[in-house]
Amino acid sequence: MSARNSKANKAAARERLRAERERQAKRDRMRRRLTVGASVLATLALAGGIGYAVVQANKPSHWVAAKDVKDVKAPKNTTGENGTTVVIGKPTAKKTLQVFEDSRCPVCAIFEQQVGPVIEKDVEAGKYKIQYVGATFLDGDNLSENRIGSHGEGSKNALSALGAALDVSPDAFMKFKAAMYSAKFHPEESQDELAKDDYILKIADSVPELKDNKEFEKNVEEGTFDAWALKMSKTFDESGVTGTPSLKMDGKLVTDAGGKNAPMTAPEFTAAVEKALKG
Repeated sequence: MSARNSKANKAAARERLRAERERQAKRDRMRRRLTVGASVLATLALAGGIGYAVVQANKPSHWVAAKDVKDVKAPKNTTGENGTTVVIGKPTAKKTLQVFEDSRCPVCAIFEQQVGPVIEKDVEAGKYKIQYVGATFLDGDNLSENRIGSHGEGSKNALSALGAALDVSPDAFMKFKAAMYSAKFHPEESQDELAKDDYILKIADSVPELKDNKEFEKNVEEGTFDAWALKMSKTFDESGVTGTPSLKMDGKLVTDAGGKNAPMTAPEFTAAVEKALKG
């Protein structure tokens, strides 16, 4: 190989190396730009996501809006202001047993499973009427501070659905309430299943009057009785009752032998209510 060719080859090699280094430098600059750009986009996306979450968290909830409804639509088969008086039974029954319950309450579920059939039988026999008073405190409500739904929405949604069942008939209301509190359907208190309309409708499918009842389904899905449910909850808040389940007759608590809690078995309930009926 001549000296000339050797020098030319070396020069060509150096040129190729220089060109490759230049291309690599361009690629490195581009990579840095893309990395910085991606980081900026990620930061903006994160900031946007946080901003959206903050906006969503601070938006007034549906239930806050329902609280402010002035023209409250009440279900059929109700009386009193805003339809919050729900009395079921034969008009000839002289006494009325008030039943205070929260739909998410696990103790209410036990009470309904044990005592509910006795109450239903007594009401059908005309022994007494019942006045249902629904609560929503297990959702974490604080109406005065607008912190509605801080722990869920199941109590409110279920109470609204009970209104939709009552709008069909008192019998549908009683059967839907029994199904909701049943061992088959009643969820754990920590599981806010009753906030879901599809779960409410699943329960309703076990009640003949409500199964495939389009008007009932519409009222549940559209929240027709949401504002009514909040008015009913306010009635509970103003009742002086501090827990559920609770029972009253003639303004006096109906309790077990201990004198503090609602009777939780059929025999205890029968004894307590017989005493109340006489008193």
